[in-house]
Amino acid sequence: MNIEIITNLLAIYWHIFLLFFVIAILYSSVGFGGGSSYLAILAVTGIVFTQIRSISLLCNIAVVSLNVIHFQKQRLYDWKKVIPIISFSIPLAFIGGFIEVNKNIFFTSLGFTLLLASLVMWFNNKIVSKRVNTSHINLSKNSSYAGIIGFISGMVGIGGGIFLAPLLHLRQWDTPKRIAATASLFILLNSISGILGYSFNTDISIDWDLTIMLVIVVLIGSFVGNRISQQFLSPIQIKKGTAILIAFVGFRILLKMF
Repeated sequence: MNIEIITNLLAIYWHIFLLFFVIAILYSSVGFGGGSSYLAILAVTGIVFTQIRSISLLCNIAVVSLNVIHFQKQRLYDWKKVIPIISFSIPLAFIGGFIEVNKNIFFTSLGFTLLLASLVMWFNNKIVSKRVNTSHINLSKNSSYAGIIGFISGMVGIGGGIFLAPLLHLRQWDTPKRIAATASLFILLNSISGILGYSFNTDISIDWDLTIMLVIVVLIGSFVGNRISQQFLSPIQIKKGTAILIAFVGFRILLKMF
């Protein structure tokens, strides 16, 4: 990529770079990748729809990779609870990535689902302040839900954390920070699996110049977001912040569709 290409892309898509940077900061601070918001932004820019899914998944991978490293350093993963969830979602995300998606149906259903998830999270006041006893956790149900989310995530081009986190909060699966950590790992692995599945899709289209620049932007934003999370956010702020972000994305998508 030469200077001329970079200059042209900045001139045309500067607003997208700025929005992706802000989204990466906000989402990484609560353990998400931002894939749903990337999709919402790209949907209104005129970028070819077949490129949107690949850009979203690759940016997801960039953002949550730093998140996962950050959370692992804090020892926030309970692998006995995490492995059953990710083991079901990964293969189904690959299958979902292979499937071609109707744009209108996808964005409409996604918008309504996110709005519902945000309302449930905001009005559910049960915050888990201590580690939850694993004997109270139904691993088979959690794994089944995660598998369904993984399939949908791969199909539409998101990591799925924005669906998994509200579910785990409602089930009082663990503390808010452990849920954020698990959502980050879930997003990372689903995004990798989804993009691998999408690579076998006849509908695949990737603008590597634009994608690489966007990945660099969200990496920087993720670094900033991780520092914000580490120093300023409490568990209740993580949960409320997650609900606000989900609601924003849902409204933005539905406004575009209607």
